[in-house]
Amino acid sequence: MADQNRTRTQRGPVTRVLRFVVIAYVFVLVVWPVSVVVQRTFAPVNGQEGGFGAFVARLSDPAVVYAFSLTATITFWAVLINTVFGVGVSLLLVRYRFPGRRVLSVLVDLPMSVSPVVVGLALVLAYSTGSGWFGEALASVGIPIIFSTPGLIMATAFISLPFVIREVVPVLEEIGTEAEQAALSLGASAWQTFWRITVPSIRSAVLYGVVLSIARSLGEFGAVKVVSQGAAFNGETATLLIQNRYGNFDESTAYAAAFVLVVAAVLAIVVVNLIRKPEGTK
Repeated sequence: MADQNRTRTQRGPVTRVLRFVVIAYVFVLVVWPVSVVVQRTFAPVNGQEGGFGAFVARLSDPAVVYAFSLTATITFWAVLINTVFGVGVSLLLVRYRFPGRRVLSVLVDLPMSVSPVVVGLALVLAYSTGSGWFGEALASVGIPIIFSTPGLIMATAFISLPFVIREVVPVLEEIGTEAEQAALSLGASAWQTFWRITVPSIRSAVLYGVVLSIARSLGEFGAVKVVSQGAAFNGETATLLIQNRYGNFDESTAYAAAFVLVVAAVLAIVVVNLIRKPEGTK
């Protein structure tokens, strides 16, 4: 007991110092910059009017509305694609053994280690109408990829690919196959087993991955910068709008758009914690 008390006494100051360093690090790196964006959003900037009314007026700009509508469209399709294929790939990785399985698992994590700018360049090389491998063929049937919405969706889907898979795979490994095999032995079809046994078991993991994918997709910049025209009413997403407006000295609109993305990120964190809380209290 004395040794334990001595250990607590020795560790006490060290723990407090580490705690202070960590809090200071997070404050300087995250809290302070984000709080400045929030403060500038509602403050008068360059002589322009501040306040909530001015904030709403800036978001009502047709170019801003277009940018967020395009971002919402891209995010919806990218997340939908990654959810469907993410569940399928997760089942493939966990339930089956086949040559190249480990290679597939490594490729799933590739978007986490490759720069989004490189992703955009790769898409241009593969799908541009000038020199891309598939661009001319797709454009000939009315499906242009680069500098169009399909290219933006592909770029966003690529960078948000791992989130659903990396949340669902551990859950599938944990629940095993006993319940599924029991359902099959009782006469259930593979489709019935999937919807009535597998889906309820992985529902929270899928939702968690979807929220993370949405947050990542909303904030994507590098890949969409390469494959988009990036001009107002022509491929300008919310992140590109922020860069363009800030570069053109329209800081108030840039701050307003950035604030919306900050709110979306905070909401994603709240949803993730609400999802995780019931699981942790079981």
